[in-house]
Amino acid sequence: MPEGDVVFRTAARLHAALAGQRIVKSDLRHPRLALVDLSGRTVTEAVPRGKHLLIRVTGGITLHSHLKMDGNWWIYRPGQRWRSPGHQVRVVLTTDEVVAVGSRLHDLEVISTDDESSLVGHLGPDLLGPDWDPEEAVRRLRATPRRPIGLALLDQRNLAGIGNLYRAEVLFLRGVHPETPAGDVADLPAMVNTAHRLLFANRARVEQSTTGSLLRGQERYAYGRRGRPCLRCGTRIRSGPLGSGAEGTDAERTVFWCPACQPLPDPPKGPA
Repeated sequence: MPEGDVVFRTAARLHAALAGQRIVKSDLRHPRLALVDLSGRTVTEAVPRGKHLLIRVTGGITLHSHLKMDGNWWIYRPGQRWRSPGHQVRVVLTTDEVVAVGSRLHDLEVISTDDESSLVGHLGPDLLGPDWDPEEAVRRLRATPRRPIGLALLDQRNLAGIGNLYRAEVLFLRGVHPETPAGDVADLPAMVNTAHRLLFANRARVEQSTTGSLLRGQERYAYGRRGRPCLRCGTRIRSGPLGSGAEGTDAERTVFWCPACQPLPDPPKGPA
């Protein structure tokens, strides 16, 4: 699941393989970028920004990509057979030592490094970034107090890096129903800190676990467990759509919750 921790790990892998390497051949397989040639430039770094990935090269140029639900980057030795079929490949960066292949990538752009903010400047504090600011993340969540917290957590303008998996797990661990208005969440700072702790714990491992267990079927409390018993109380996990196409969220994404551990909030009381 390409969420913030996956992008963080992908960037680290790309940086280790490419930083300091001169690109001898580049192939950007997108109609808008077909004439862009990065060959001759040296990769300076690969960095994550929330769910976005930025590969910077000499000359002040940045290659931006987004993994979304199915994107990936692979590192090969020259001549090694690729895992991805050719029709899915969007970027090939070849150096004397490695070949970096990006498959099923989204939102591909080549821009001036100085203009990166045009693509990622709208993002909230990055949960795995060096400038992580939990107080600012809480402030942004509180700015729309009537918005369901299940939507607010997915909005990358509030805090960057949470996807559907971590949304479900953070809400479960805090005992909060996804439809609870953000302003009614009793302890938003604790919720933000839980999100940071989960992503930080998974940033260096392939198997994502929010329970502390890597046993099959016990890695997560709620996400992907519809109809299965809650690991805490035994109640069957429920799921359903949450979202209305609001900017900054993925509309109608399925959310998972335990109706016993995360009770539906009481409706607002009308005038007496």
